[in-house]
Amino acid sequence: MTRRTPPCPLPLPLWGLVCGLILLFCPTLADAQARAGGNVDGRAKVRVEGRMDASMHGREDAAQAPVFQADVDVPMRDGVILRADIYRPAGPGPFPALICRTPYGKGSDKDELRFARRAVKRGFAVVLQDVRGRFASGGWFLPHLNEGLDGYDSIEWLAAQKWCDGRVGTFGLSYPGSAQWLAAMEQPPHLKAMAPAMTYASLRQAVYPGGVFDMDWTRWALVVMAPDTRARLGLPGFRTTAAAWADWKRRGPTEIQAHLPLLALPDLDAATAFYTEWLSHPPEDPWWDFGELSGRYDRVQAAVLNLSGWHDDGFGVSGAIANHLGLLAARKGEPPGTGPRSMLVLGPWSHGINAITGDAHYGTRDFGPQARLNYDALVLDFMDLHVRSLTNALAQAKPVRYFIMGKNQWREDDTWPPTGTQPYAVHLGPRREGRAPSRLTHAIPGPGPSSSTFLADPAKPVREIPGSDLGAMDQRTLTPHGDLLLFETRPLKRDMTIAGPIRTEIYVSTDAPDLDLYVKLLDVAPDGTTYNLMDSGAEVLRASLRGLAHGQPDHRKLLLNPGQVYRLDLDTLLTANTFHTGDRIRVVLCASWFPGMSRNLQTGENEAVSAAMRPAHITVHHDAAHPSRLIMPILPETTQAPK
Repeated sequence: MTRRTPPCPLPLPLWGLVCGLILLFCPTLADAQARAGGNVDGRAKVRVEGRMDASMHGREDAAQAPVFQADVDVPMRDGVILRADIYRPAGPGPFPALICRTPYGKGSDKDELRFARRAVKRGFAVVLQDVRGRFASGGWFLPHLNEGLDGYDSIEWLAAQKWCDGRVGTFGLSYPGSAQWLAAMEQPPHLKAMAPAMTYASLRQAVYPGGVFDMDWTRWALVVMAPDTRARLGLPGFRTTAAAWADWKRRGPTEIQAHLPLLALPDLDAATAFYTEWLSHPPEDPWWDFGELSGRYDRVQAAVLNLSGWHDDGFGVSGAIANHLGLLAARKGEPPGTGPRSMLVLGPWSHGINAITGDAHYGTRDFGPQARLNYDALVLDFMDLHVRSLTNALAQAKPVRYFIMGKNQWREDDTWPPTGTQPYAVHLGPRREGRAPSRLTHAIPGPGPSSSTFLADPAKPVREIPGSDLGAMDQRTLTPHGDLLLFETRPLKRDMTIAGPIRTEIYVSTDAPDLDLYVKLLDVAPDGTTYNLMDSGAEVLRASLRGLAHGQPDHRKLLLNPGQVYRLDLDTLLTANTFHTGDRIRVVLCASWFPGMSRNLQTGENEAVSAAMRPAHITVHHDAAHPSRLIMPILPETTQAPK
């Protein structure tokens, strides 16, 4: 799910032209790609073969230039034909092979094309494939539902090619990352290693983080997915990403995302049928169980490189960690292989390969040049080790590598959470004198009642800080105006580094049957600059779905009784950050974050099917009987940064 990074505005025919200019056989390839919008199930077979242009692949002699094949047919077990572009070294081979399966257009992503070039130079064949129902491939696109069996069939087809030696690895970020996991669960025998970056462990939590619908999926459906489907089916409406993106920038945050009920949005049509189905299945619906990886890690035999960033979508960070820990638990007791068979890499990045490499900068916080990661080299080193069995530095590397924001250093460890962290609780407290924020202190609340109340009105929601969905942004404008609560420590007397999961226990009561609770952990510098430490999808819990959010077997919606005090636990906050001497730790509590996240109507009804809403008075209790607090993992300052 490439969600946060704005889509490229070039329509498919222009991408075909660009790729054509890169390749010596440009007119043929451009025409072939332009024809990719034909019928759904039966496309004319198009195959283009040639040598890669020297401008892309160095100054090799023409006889030694790598080989390129476009739109190669890959048959699935049900007869549907998927199509792939193949890049392979010169000569008959056989070669080990890597495959990326994408819904975004197999020739459109410059990062994937660059990776293919570098992988071929290392001796791999590379396959970039359009998933079912997208661009050049046949069939009908149903997000995630077909990627298991189609992935299995594609991997095994690849292993059987005469130029492949039978050793296969997979790679890709976001949706191509989830496609790897779903394929691996089907246990293709030739899959040796995989590198699923920035993807989920639970599709349910990706679409409904904390039980709240992530409104960026609306953009994903209308701007990224719908145009190709409309072109394929001959439907009216925008048929290019450029046109759809221009319309979104004009209408998205105000008109489209504000529309209620969500399912009544006039922009929805047959091209967004999957989006309609998603909204028709609330998170408590067992329909979402197919996208749960938990409990199935014993089915995965491949080595896995898990990679995400602190400012990635919330599901990406939690997914990388959960997948890594799940693999380790499933493989406990196995004899050690060549190096760690599961690695976890967590940087400071937002969503996208260009954020990892530093080619694009999101947010306003500077993490230094050390935050950049050579994504291609890391993935290829991992594939060299686990696909080709070539010993390299990763064979001796620790299985966990993470970046500490603020300190701007990488650390290595044997475990996650990091070794030696100690819990440190900070408690919410009453207001200070004057206009100062409420207290946030290590001291346990004293006797007697103590509480703070704010008014949550979905008709006047707390507005998302522009750009904060893409990275660290200054949040100092989040100040109490009656619609949120703000708690803050005094300036710190020494540096404090936290690394790992942060548990929050907030006691609330309300006069409404439901509410959303956002717990935002912020780093306030002496000059007032106030940075968020994670994506909003990691900071929220819908009270009526508190059981589901914590993986309890009871998925029922549990509405609130007016006036009753409930403890709401959030364990999805994840970060690694150093608060420097003089900084203050700030916690903001609110009930909306619009338009990035859908609004709780506070009536007990689902916003997908209802538009009626009501305000709610939400009281946060912070007394001895109700010690609302955050429990942070403090990291001792004894670990040396790795080279």
